[in-house]
Amino acid sequence: MALSSMTGFARSHGVCGTYVWSWELKSVNAKGLELRLRLPPRFDSIEIAARTRAAERLSRGNVYATLAVEREGIAPVVRINAPVLDAVLNAIGNLSGRVKAEPPRLDGLLGLKGVIDIIDPDEDEEARRAADTAIVAGFEEAVTALVEMRRHEGEAIGRLLSARIDEIAALAARAEAVPGRQPDAIKVRLAEQVAALLDNTARFDPDRLHQEAILIATKADVREELDRLGAHVAQARKLIAGGGAIGRRLDFLAQELNRETNTLCAKSNDVELTNIGLEMKNVVEQFREQVQNLE
Repeated sequence: MALSSMTGFARSHGVCGTYVWSWELKSVNAKGLELRLRLPPRFDSIEIAARTRAAERLSRGNVYATLAVEREGIAPVVRINAPVLDAVLNAIGNLSGRVKAEPPRLDGLLGLKGVIDIIDPDEDEEARRAADTAIVAGFEEAVTALVEMRRHEGEAIGRLLSARIDEIAALAARAEAVPGRQPDAIKVRLAEQVAALLDNTARFDPDRLHQEAILIATKADVREELDRLGAHVAQARKLIAGGGAIGRRLDFLAQELNRETNTLCAKSNDVELTNIGLEMKNVVEQFREQVQNLE
């Protein structure tokens, strides 16, 4: 399965009888899947079908879907709302003797809310059902185009993630080979520090210092962190190769990589190893940022 981004854009349009419709879809990053539909009046009936189609094809992302529908060749009907107009005229008549004002103009009366109703001609039920079916099919077409765009972007993200993982693996190999983290080097460095302390004061117990040195050397060993980094790198490569909706799992791995890198830096007692750890932290952050875009 291919990787997919959570960002994308797609359109579809069509005609069914007198109905001319168009869909516009846009998706952005999100923790889960949320479809936000904007439907024109009297088209709420297609909402359930649209949500079902989206859930079948998408796993994550905020998807904004806007439907526009017009009826071609059908003139709208303008109707005067007589009760509302009569009420307005009665109110004007009651005020005419109390307020000095120009008589109301026709355009002013017609501009009042509720005086004019603009309605579509009566719809043929069968034609409307056919239009709903075509519009839902158009939504599926738009979702398919959106999925394709998200997959195209996902492929590019996958290449970036693989490159970052390769960098992390290379840095871990460099850390493995740092001369300063080898047991003999740690032993020599600690021996020198202990000798310097014993030369400066006689209050230290040599046996106790030996025990403390062993403890310090144990705490400074980053073997476990390097092993876990190797395991996380292998798991990330496996997930990327397998594809699919792996964004959440890669995000967890990014957190684990960051944790191990922080520990490596904290335990390091060698300048070169510390520098490698800091460089690795930067690469892990780049990896994490790209993962946020994956489905």
